[in-house]
Amino acid sequence: MLKPIIVATAIAGTLDILSAFVFAGMAGMTVFGVLRFVASGPFGGAPTATAGWAAVGLLVHFAIMACMVTVYMLVAPHFPMLLRHPIVAGIAYGFLLWIIMYWIVRPLRWPEMPLPHTIRGIAEALFAHCILVGIPIALVASRYLGKQSAV
Repeated sequence: MLKPIIVATAIAGTLDILSAFVFAGMAGMTVFGVLRFVASGPFGGAPTATAGWAAVGLLVHFAIMACMVTVYMLVAPHFPMLLRHPIVAGIAYGFLLWIIMYWIVRPLRWPEMPLPHTIRGIAEALFAHCILVGIPIALVASRYLGKQSAV
């Protein structure tokens, strides 16, 4: 199960961080700003806009993604429908991840940060979570684990 976890983490993690760079860049934020924000999750206000903290932010991002992928890979074999219908399952999983990240994790970690409230902001986050994260995770799971469940 390690190979599909690594593959899905690499694909979904890369697509997600690139979308974060693009969407944040459109709002005037820098790549360092994005990665500093990610690093501030576990490290509070310590991260500064340096290459070292950017690397930490990137590692934190991929660690979180690996957790998201691992959960799906562990659950999917128990629900064959998830492996047979990866597009629908991926969109649903991305929506679940969006709810968890934006409506549970962010308010607990950053209570002063406003919840998603604009159509554009919600659409960008849902696009990233459903299309760029959920679907790739589900497709990789279907490819690697679907073969095992069919045997």
